[in-house]
Amino acid sequence: MEKLDARIRNHDREIEKMCNFHHQGFVDAITELLKVRADAEKLMGQVTDTNQRLQEAGREVTAQTEEVIRCRLQQRNMATTVEKLQLCIPALEMYSKLKEQLESKRYYAALKTMEQLENVYIPRVSKYRFCQIMAETLPKLREEIKEISMSDLKDFLESIRKHSDKIGETAMRQAQQHRTFISAMQKQASLGCTKPLYSLNGRTPTQHNGLHREEGAEEEESEEQVLTAQDLVDFSPVYRCLHIYTVLGDRDSFENYYRKQRKKQARLVLQPQSNMHETVEGYRKYFNQIVGFFVVEDHILHATQGLVTRAFTDELWNMALSKIIAVLRTHSSYCSDPDLVLELKNMIVIFADTLQGYGFTVNRLFDLLFEIRDQYNETLLKKWALVFREIFEQDNYSPIPVETEEEYKSVISRFPFHEAEIEKQPFPKKLPMSQSVPQIYTQVKEFIYASLKFSESLHRSSTEIDDMLRKSTNLLLTRTLSGCLQNLIKKPHIGLTELVQIIINTTHLEQACRYLEDFITNITNVSPETIHTTRLYGLATFKDARHAAEGEIYTKLNQKIDEFIQLADYEWGMSESDGRASGYLMDLINFLRSTFQVFTHLPGKVAQTACMSACKHLASSLLQMLLDPDLKQISLGAIQQFNLDVIQCELFASSEPVPGFQGDTLQLAFIDLRQLLDLFMVWDWSTYLADYGQPTSKYLRVNPSTALALLEKMKDTSKKNNIFSQFRKNDRDKQKLIETVVKQLRSLVNGMSQHS
Repeated sequence: MEKLDARIRNHDREIEKMCNFHHQGFVDAITELLKVRADAEKLMGQVTDTNQRLQEAGREVTAQTEEVIRCRLQQRNMATTVEKLQLCIPALEMYSKLKEQLESKRYYAALKTMEQLENVYIPRVSKYRFCQIMAETLPKLREEIKEISMSDLKDFLESIRKHSDKIGETAMRQAQQHRTFISAMQKQASLGCTKPLYSLNGRTPTQHNGLHREEGAEEEESEEQVLTAQDLVDFSPVYRCLHIYTVLGDRDSFENYYRKQRKKQARLVLQPQSNMHETVEGYRKYFNQIVGFFVVEDHILHATQGLVTRAFTDELWNMALSKIIAVLRTHSSYCSDPDLVLELKNMIVIFADTLQGYGFTVNRLFDLLFEIRDQYNETLLKKWALVFREIFEQDNYSPIPVETEEEYKSVISRFPFHEAEIEKQPFPKKLPMSQSVPQIYTQVKEFIYASLKFSESLHRSSTEIDDMLRKSTNLLLTRTLSGCLQNLIKKPHIGLTELVQIIINTTHLEQACRYLEDFITNITNVSPETIHTTRLYGLATFKDARHAAEGEIYTKLNQKIDEFIQLADYEWGMSESDGRASGYLMDLINFLRSTFQVFTHLPGKVAQTACMSACKHLASSLLQMLLDPDLKQISLGAIQQFNLDVIQCELFASSEPVPGFQGDTLQLAFIDLRQLLDLFMVWDWSTYLADYGQPTSKYLRVNPSTALALLEKMKDTSKKNNIFSQFRKNDRDKQKLIETVVKQLRSLVNGMSQHS
């Protein structure tokens, strides 16, 4: 502690020394400071005064400075606003432009504007609320555009459905004009002309390429404006809708919708009216609608990129073609008017040519025309059957009288008749055929012309057309004309005179067949010597008709003979004959004489056959009269009377009613009757029985059964006036002889039956 205290005392002394050393300086400083205080207070007063003056002077500057700062801030805000507005204004302008485009229905441009808005403008200002609203609105606008464009497309589809008829009519008319022009040019070329006959629609026809016709600026406008599909239908909706859906990335659905709708429309177009076959207009409207449909499709095919493809149009066409062929095949079968069928054929040809010009295959249509040609020929055959029947009904079946040279020339101008003997005869004279012959010949030529009309424009060679004409003419001759002739021959009012004239007529028609051959050759320019050329069957037709007429002559002669035979009124129980032939038989013979005089115009063989047939039938009928089961008894007087009638028949046969018979050929028709009557008249049974079966027998043609039947009728004793009643009185031995003859005849008959 002492040391510590010592230490403290040391330090205190040092402090004191130091303070003493610095004390004076401190005092001086205080003194100086006191002096400065006064100066400081003075300076403070000056500073305060200066500050007040400065504050007063700077107050206005401060206010102006604050104003400058505020203006600078506003200026900066305005610049920022302008900058942001410059970003927003293009977006707003584009949106305004979008609205204008929508109002003006420029939907494709509107979609492009939307695309720019979404990709360029809206992203720049996406933080603003109005841009968000715009972005939310755009998809809705797209859907509206799709709906509107689809509505326009539906209107377009409805429009083309309504205008298909007019479009098709225009296209078919142009195709027909083109065909007419080509035909005229070909005729002109064949005449060696080089100057064109006329121009089609004001210009020479060029390759038909659908609705795309590039017209040069220098090309003169046609006098008559040709309407195209574009003139009749506004195609812009389909283009616009296609572009819209393409932009929207939904092109596939649009294509599918369009094709589906067009397929539906195709089915509607292909559905015909139930009464279409009744008028030409029905067919024309049907074809116009189909052509209009495919003309539009062809235009869409070429005007758009892939909306429809060639494969799609070909598929549509193949479907349509099958339906068209089925429809035409059905409806044409209802047509009974050949003129309507011909009109249908012409329309099918124009229809096919029109669509062929647009690149569609139409071979099946021409194949169908061959089927319709058969139908056309059938209708022609029915029509000409009526014509032939009318000609036959109006014919008087007598040779054509010609009074003057002019009348003669008039006949031979219609029918190729040349016969030197008749040409040498003076006027007036008669031609052997009746009036129906030149009329039939003329009508056959008219039929050939009518058939040729259908064969035109079928794109077939002359040889094929020639073959068609010959085949259809053969059908006319072998079926229609032959059938009419056969029916005519069978008609009950056609007598022997008419039948004779029919035979003469068919002979002349047969001779005229070669002229028909030449007629067809001149039309088709196909030589008849060409391989596979069909020949006309007229010769066979007229020969068959002639044979039928000959057969009918034989039948009618026999019927007439039967009518006379029915008039026979024999008194079978008479005791002796009248001494003269029966009246009915003389009338019959007179009828046969006059009839066979008419047969002088017939070929000799026909007349001879008719005469022989008549005599044989007469002999057979007389024999059947004797053997009639209802006839129970015959007297000898009746036999004698019957013999007188047979003698008249034999005299008629020997008088050569028809020239050309050799010797007694015609009399042989009555040989059976003659031998039978001689046997009973002479009562030569011993000779008959002795010589039976011998070739030299006098009664070779007498059949035992026939003799037995007649003998039974004569020996019947159950009736009054039986001839054997006198025999019983006068000669019982003779009756026994008769019974013996009957027994022998029966044994011969039984032997014959056992032998057979």
